[in-house]
Amino acid sequence: MPAGWDKDLPAAISRIFAQYLAHLAVERSLSANTLAAYRRDLTHYGKYLRQTGITELNAVTPDIAAGFVEYLQDGRAGKAMSVSSVARMVTAIRRLHRFSFSEGTLATDPTAELRPPKQPQLLPKAITVTQMEQILAAAGGRDDPVSLRDRALLEVLYGTGARISEAVNLTWDDISLETATIRLFGKGRKERVLPLGSYAIAAIEAYAVRARPALASGGKGTPILFLNTRGNPLSRQSAWGIIKTAAQRAGVADVSPHTFRHSFATHLLQGGADVRIVQEMLGHSSVTTTQIYTKVAPEMLREVYASAHPRH
Repeated sequence: MPAGWDKDLPAAISRIFAQYLAHLAVERSLSANTLAAYRRDLTHYGKYLRQTGITELNAVTPDIAAGFVEYLQDGRAGKAMSVSSVARMVTAIRRLHRFSFSEGTLATDPTAELRPPKQPQLLPKAITVTQMEQILAAAGGRDDPVSLRDRALLEVLYGTGARISEAVNLTWDDISLETATIRLFGKGRKERVLPLGSYAIAAIEAYAVRARPALASGGKGTPILFLNTRGNPLSRQSAWGIIKTAAQRAGVADVSPHTFRHSFATHLLQGGADVRIVQEMLGHSSVTTTQIYTKVAPEMLREVYASAHPRH
């Protein structure tokens, strides 16, 4: 039985689960974090099937598949889950059944008509340019190695819209100060190359010359750009702590790692950037995902309409 799964899960089901995870790892080359998320979702599905008395996936009917949504929402999974969590798990089991059906393992796909609960469209939280400048100043108020590192990290996050995981996994080879570019690896190791602004370049140079050598002296050597005080790669949790501390010093409330990404996109759109360019910079596969940011920039939309439409 694969680690993390219910030990009482029938062998026929666990075998298909393992085959599917192997497919995701080998053929789709998903990241370790994404694979772990799929494993957690399948764990919940396996527990539901066991409680329902299902011993093989061929016995799952559309009604049983639909019951999984209720199982997640009513707390039988341990706690009532959010709409976004339920939607993600429904997507995971639909992909599992579709894969198994296409491979000939299952005779039918009982999830073909299953739809996840509709998620409310939440506007991404962005802060003002002034608030962002206050946070950046609070992170780099001193000339010690930690402060220089913190300022460089936050300048990269705001200057590129990078996800926190993308930033902490940066290596020296991903940075080109000569061409003022940065290479990021997003979901599924999808690569994108973005320009680096002058503030980010200056912060990285200061960190590289006056801070990183001191931090690296305590470690065993790593190409990772951002290091902790022991000379090891900075973790996502530590990076989040840096953001939280800087925001508190600046007196800006409710700031998260994604606030930097949201603010990057919103400020670009407010400055007149095309939504498809912002899509490329964020690494979104669909422009629909990026278009939600236009809802937080109504002034920009009105200006574009007034300047472009012949009968505004």
